[in-house]
Amino acid sequence: MSNKTLQIHSSPHISNGASVDVIMRNVVYALFPVVGFSIYAFGLAAFFTIIFAVLACLLTEHLLCRWSKQTTTVNDWSVAITGIIYGLTLPPGLPLWMTVVGGVLAVSLGKFIFGGLGCNPFNPALVGRAFLQAAFPTAMTSWMAPFASDRFTTIPTSTLALPLFSPTYDSLSSATPLAAMKFSQQSSETVDLLLGLTSGSLGETCSVLILLGGLYLIVRNMMNWRIPAGIFIAVILLSAVFHFIDPVRFPNVVFMLFTGGLMLGAMFMATDMVASPITNVGCFIYGLLIGALVVVIRLWSGMPEGVMYAILFANAVSPHIDRYFQPTPFGHQG
Repeated sequence: MSNKTLQIHSSPHISNGASVDVIMRNVVYALFPVVGFSIYAFGLAAFFTIIFAVLACLLTEHLLCRWSKQTTTVNDWSVAITGIIYGLTLPPGLPLWMTVVGGVLAVSLGKFIFGGLGCNPFNPALVGRAFLQAAFPTAMTSWMAPFASDRFTTIPTSTLALPLFSPTYDSLSSATPLAAMKFSQQSSETVDLLLGLTSGSLGETCSVLILLGGLYLIVRNMMNWRIPAGIFIAVILLSAVFHFIDPVRFPNVVFMLFTGGLMLGAMFMATDMVASPITNVGCFIYGLLIGALVVVIRLWSGMPEGVMYAILFANAVSPHIDRYFQPTPFGHQG
């Protein structure tokens, strides 16, 4: 008579194989085209910015895990995503030492201090960028022109600026499309916005590639589509209403959708599984909140862009959304 062993495990008993590292690795795949286009548009400035952003995040997480006597978690790809997204939120030509400082703070203050993966209340990449925005506002709003003829043969002087020294810029671009619209009422060509032929942060590039990357994750069921849907619906409705009221003062829907960091924020930052709500209804409301805040900040604040602040604010509200929009338990009466 053969011996048989009964194995008892906790739920779930059926798995589709979508572990943390598999999901995170697919997010990295979805971001590759965006990274590639940003390097094509800005050359070595973009390449070194993204490389140093990723390395700073990876090394910080590894050292913090070793310091706290934990197994290193760099192999789950989550911190690699943080580094890539953080790098894409930065302007080309930003001094590399600033990039490193922001990456260290993104992981240490935005993630590790709260308990690591699965515990961070805010998107870590945006925590790092928010610090840089507050500490180095001039450097964070100094833009390079895309597609410069020498972008693959020379490194901008500002990129190699020494720590604590003011960077010197070889050349600066004109204002970003959002700033030009807000302060000068100058619009941009729709094709330029779609293809990323304008100045801005590294992730404010080709909206088409960002959308395709997001759709890839949605098809793979690795992203809750209700979050970007809620963001886009809120932006479309509010922008259409205000543009109808005053078309000279307020930009049209297409401009609001495809400028700045809205696409990258909607597809890859607001959809952070940890910092966003759990329920489907909550995710949609969360998206609507972000979209509404983006429009309000862009149109009435002193800043041309508001995606970062909108997402961070919604991250703080996310637990309350989960609390008040719980689904009805199966079999519940009354």
